Amino acid sequence: MKILKILFLICVSIASPGQKNTKTTQPNIVLIFADDMGYGDMEAFGHPTIKTPNLNRMAYEGQKWTNFYVAESVCTPSRAGLMTGRLPVRSGMCSDSQKRVLYATSKGGLPTSEISIATTLKKGGYATGMVGKWHLGHLPQFAPNAHGFDYYYGIPYSNDMDHKFEGTGLNYFQASANPKIEYFNVPIMKNLEIIEQPAQQTTLTKRYTQEAQRFIENNTKKPFFLYLAHSMPHVPLFASDEFKGKSRRGIYGDVIEELDWSVGQILETLKKNKLDKNTLVVFTSDNGPWLIFDENGGSAGLLKGGKGGTYEGGMREPTLMWGPGLIKPGTKMDIATTLDLLPTFAKMANVQIPNDRIYDGYDISSVIFNKGVNPRDEVFYYRGTKVFAIRKGAYKAHFITQPEYGGKATVLEKPLLYNLDIDPSENYDIADKNPNVIKEINQMLAKHLETVVKVESQLEK
Repeated sequence: MKILKILFLICVSIASPGQKNTKTTQPNIVLIFADDMGYGDMEAFGHPTIKTPNLNRMAYEGQKWTNFYVAESVCTPSRAGLMTGRLPVRSGMCSDSQKRVLYATSKGGLPTSEISIATTLKKGGYATGMVGKWHLGHLPQFAPNAHGFDYYYGIPYSNDMDHKFEGTGLNYFQASANPKIEYFNVPIMKNLEIIEQPAQQTTLTKRYTQEAQRFIENNTKKPFFLYLAHSMPHVPLFASDEFKGKSRRGIYGDVIEELDWSVGQILETLKKNKLDKNTLVVFTSDNGPWLIFDENGGSAGLLKGGKGGTYEGGMREPTLMWGPGLIKPGTKMDIATTLDLLPTFAKMANVQIPNDRIYDGYDISSVIFNKGVNPRDEVFYYRGTKVFAIRKGAYKAHFITQPEYGGKATVLEKPLLYNLDIDPSENYDIADKNPNVIKEINQMLAKHLETVVKVESQLEK
C-alpha cells in the first residue's frame, strides 16, 4: 500500500513537466487608474458628500497610502512613467511646449524600445489585458497591443479630444461643461479595430467594467495583469442613467460614485471566482484635479494646486491597495510613486527586469508586505523636461514655480522649502531656517541631472 502511495505522488509531481503552480506562487495584479481624480475626491481621503463605499472597503480591508505620487501632473507623461518605471524625460514622453500630452493628430507615442509592465509580466507567464484610456500613442506601432497587452478595449486618448462642436457657437470650456456625445468624436477600439465612433460616453464606465470582468473570468487558470484605466472624471463628465443626478456633489460626484460602483464590481468578480485571496488590487489616479473647470473639476483636499502643476495637489494621489490574502491592512505614510509599480510587480511575479537602462522606480514590496525598510526617500517633480521641485524625506524644495495652465515659469533665486509632514498644504516657507536641507537637495538635483540624457520629444511629432 505504501509503495502505491509513493508511486501516486511521483506521478502527480511529474504529470506536468516544466510547469509550476502559478496560482500559488504568482499573484494576479489589477491596476485601476482614474483620470484627473483629486486627493480629496473619496470618502476615505476626506470628501464629505461623495459616497464611495467600495473604495472605503479597499481602505478598510487593505492599505491607504497617504504619500503616493505620479511621474508628472498631466496625462501622457504620467502614464508613460507608470507603464515603464522610468521618468518620462527618459522616453521623450514629455515636452516643454504647450503640447504637454498627445492629441488625436499626434504622430508620436511610447517608443517600442521602452519596456512596459505588461511586457515585463508576460515574461512570467501572465495574461495581460488593458481596458480604458491609453493615451500613449493611437497609431498601431504605439498601441497597447504593441506594448505587451494581449487584449485591449477602450479609447486611445482623452475623452475630450477630436472636437466636433465647431459651428455650435460654443468654445471648448462651454462644450466640456455642458457636453453632448456628438461634440467629441473619440473612438472605442477593440485591439486595433475601431468598433464605435463617437463613443457613447454615458455608458463608458459601465462598459469598461464589464470588459474588465470578462477578462478576469476568461483568465482564472493562469496569473493575469489587468490595467483598468477609466476615462473619468476627466471632462467632459458623463454618467449612466443609474448614477446621473444621484450624488449630492452634482455631476462630478455622480461620476465618482459610478467609478466606486465599478471598483465594487471588480472586487466581487474576484471573490466570485475565488481569486480574491491571491490578487493585489491597486487604485490610484494619473494626476490631480482639473481645477480650471470649477465645479466640474475635483478637489485636492488639503493639498495645494491641481492638475498641471508641481504643488502637491497636482502629483500626490489618493491611493489604495487591497489584497486580503496577501497584505495586512493599515495606513502607509511611506513615500511611493507609480514609478515603483513596475519593479514591484516584477518582484511579485518573480521576473527579472533588464539592467540595460535606468529605472527611476524602486521595488517597494518590502513596504507593501511589511518585510523591510522603504527604499524610496525622494520624489522628483518634473514639468516637461525640467525638475521644478524635489522632495527628500519630509522636506520639499521648489526651484521653479508656474501656474498650472497659463502664466510664465519663475526660476526662484532662493528655493522655497516646506516640511510636508507638518505642512502638507505648502503654506509656510522654512528655507531660511534650513540651509543645510537646501544644500543637500541641490546636491541631489545635480547628481540626478547627470543621469538624464535628453531625447527627442514624442509629443512634438
